[in-house]
Amino acid sequence: MKQQMKGLDFKLQEMAGRIRELREIEGLTQEQMADETGVTLSEYQACETGQSDLNFAFIYRCAQIFGVDVTDIIEGTSPRLANYTLTRAGEGQHIEHAHGMTYFNMAPHFKKRVAEPLYVLAEYSDEAQIKPIEITTHEGQECDIVLSGQLKVQVGEHIEILNPGDTIYYNSTAPHGMIATGGKDCIFYAIVLNSAEEIPLPAKEKKLERRPQEQTTEKRIWEDFIDVTEGEDGSLQSISFKDPDHFNFAFDVVDELARRKPDKLAMLHVDKNKVERRFTFEDISRASSRAANYFKTLGIKRGDRVLLILKRHYQFWIAMMGLNKLGAVALLASNQMLAHDLEYRFKAAGITAVIATGDDHVPEHVEEAAAAAYPEMLKIMVGPQREGWHDFDSEYTVYRSTFPREADAPCGEDLMLMFFTSGTTGYPKAATHCYKYPLGHFITAKYWQCVNPDGLHLTISDTGWAKSMWGKLYGQWLNEAAVFVYDFDRFHADDILPMFAKYHITTFCAPPTMYRMLIKEDLSKYDLSSIEHATIAGEALNPEVFLQFQKATGLSVMEGFGQSETTVMIGNLIGMSPKIGSMGKPVPLYPVDLVDPDGNSVDVGQVGEIVIRAEKEDICGLFRGYYQNEEGTNAAWHDGMYHTGDTAWRDEDGYFWYVGRVDDLIKSSGYRIGPFEIESVIMELPYVLECGVSAAPDPVRGQVVKASIVLTQGTEGTEELKKEIQNYVKEHTAPYKYPRVVVFRDELPKTTSGKIIRNKL
Repeated sequence: MKQQMKGLDFKLQEMAGRIRELREIEGLTQEQMADETGVTLSEYQACETGQSDLNFAFIYRCAQIFGVDVTDIIEGTSPRLANYTLTRAGEGQHIEHAHGMTYFNMAPHFKKRVAEPLYVLAEYSDEAQIKPIEITTHEGQECDIVLSGQLKVQVGEHIEILNPGDTIYYNSTAPHGMIATGGKDCIFYAIVLNSAEEIPLPAKEKKLERRPQEQTTEKRIWEDFIDVTEGEDGSLQSISFKDPDHFNFAFDVVDELARRKPDKLAMLHVDKNKVERRFTFEDISRASSRAANYFKTLGIKRGDRVLLILKRHYQFWIAMMGLNKLGAVALLASNQMLAHDLEYRFKAAGITAVIATGDDHVPEHVEEAAAAAYPEMLKIMVGPQREGWHDFDSEYTVYRSTFPREADAPCGEDLMLMFFTSGTTGYPKAATHCYKYPLGHFITAKYWQCVNPDGLHLTISDTGWAKSMWGKLYGQWLNEAAVFVYDFDRFHADDILPMFAKYHITTFCAPPTMYRMLIKEDLSKYDLSSIEHATIAGEALNPEVFLQFQKATGLSVMEGFGQSETTVMIGNLIGMSPKIGSMGKPVPLYPVDLVDPDGNSVDVGQVGEIVIRAEKEDICGLFRGYYQNEEGTNAAWHDGMYHTGDTAWRDEDGYFWYVGRVDDLIKSSGYRIGPFEIESVIMELPYVLECGVSAAPDPVRGQVVKASIVLTQGTEGTEELKKEIQNYVKEHTAPYKYPRVVVFRDELPKTTSGKIIRNKL
């Protein structure tokens, strides 16, 4: 009992502190609060200091004054659900106090709750059991609480059976109805509000449908390795793989397509000087075989780790397929890395050879990194010639254009590829992938990016990062779609945008940073009509980016979520009705769950860590661990789960909503604040180009919200503008979430893959 009281006292102190924080934010005195809540000044002061119990009526009145939900005060988080929420008997949010009163909020996750109770008798009818439930709609919201009997309730497409004590809460503007079931009458409370203004349902868009050109009887290459079950709308219902233990992408896809469709376009490449090169699958097959023979002659053998630093040079695709055939393990690196970055990677992965561009001082950085500890490092250069380096362009072309597959050729669980993680905290880890990895990207390309086998796909990514494998190679070629590559040095929206019309690019994927740059351009000046589908990944999608791009192009940007350790694991796929700001739903390939710190699944509307419930060898596309880093592997992969380190919540329709990294959560005055929500609000302001939200230490509150902002060109960062931003956040979200600290910066610290590093803001 003492322990229980300690818990209650702690919760009481937290709620009292939240009330005090909100009062101070709103600039109200204790006298004013006492008057507004209908208590004496001394009674209010006792409540605010946690010396007196907080009854529900008092909390409710405080919430109304501050313009927040009761849940904000009770739990320190905002309600998230907007369609319906189901609460089972014995569950719900409650406050217990010494006066013997227990308060239950039966819909703690529902936004903008309002209610009036009605007592209802539903008579049981055998006839009603075999007929469709009579559906109705009306303004407001409704909460039904079963007291006796059973109630069958339909809300939209959802059907729930309620037993005594069960509660269902929903927008009554949604089609709904109910009947008594279970063989006897049902008595329940119907808590209904006819609101003064309509409470809109979450915006839903037309489902993504299979394009006519994908309706074909022609057998695709992927059908040799993959079985899928699809719904009538083309949605993916299930997926399985045929003999993945013998799969090798370079032989089974590239070489086989070269045999079946030698003239089919594999890649349209445009270099920085606008020189165009077209490669068929036969071109890639023959060139990669020459590369495999060349590497073998240089002494590169199966299992050797080879680092590629090739920007977007067309030689990257040739080298990758050559290494895949040979069995050497490819690692990717950005041309932005300096000598110390490379030295760390040499050591961490045991690199034996480097294939690098001659641009951007990369050779000098490689030489500096290798000089001390790796003097025997094999160095191969693409582009200009340099002493001490092999000349890839002139040397590989003299070798045989065939590389026969031997009986013991690398495949299946053999190590094929490593990605260094972004390394926002600590040193980057090398996530290892086997030869089954490309199969996982079948979903990435076909059901998320919706690549057209007769079209041209553009993913804006440097080949130095895992994202390039999401959109520049494996999944696209597995679906027989050609990739478009523009080998630019620096991204300029006005340079990229004309290419959509010129080359008839049909599908497009880019990180949020690129989209933000695109929407700041006058998109009406460009013909973007060739684009059939647009996707986004790398960081969570701010709703404002979605809306601005949709307004300019008519296209909905479809968000997807995954990591260097995975393929797309959550996404807005074909057949789904996307919700603005949501990552989508888990793909059938991955058993995704949300868990609390103890590994227990969390309820709908509650924040939890995104995990995959699987063993390492169970899923094509899931990494096999961190190379020579048992500690890191065990920290991420334990209790039968891979822990992503990212948090989200799931709504009543099964859609996931990103919150942030586990370590990014801001804890201020008892409130738990996710940075992404605040970033999204600030991004609505037309003069904000980029924004990163982080925690700043505070002696009183522990932490406060800090917003680091990059303004659009021509906007001056003044104290008045800071106040304007702070007030805007207060007005468009709960006031306690506003940034007490606002700083203007020329740029935000990012990983070389473009992710904002919040712990350096």
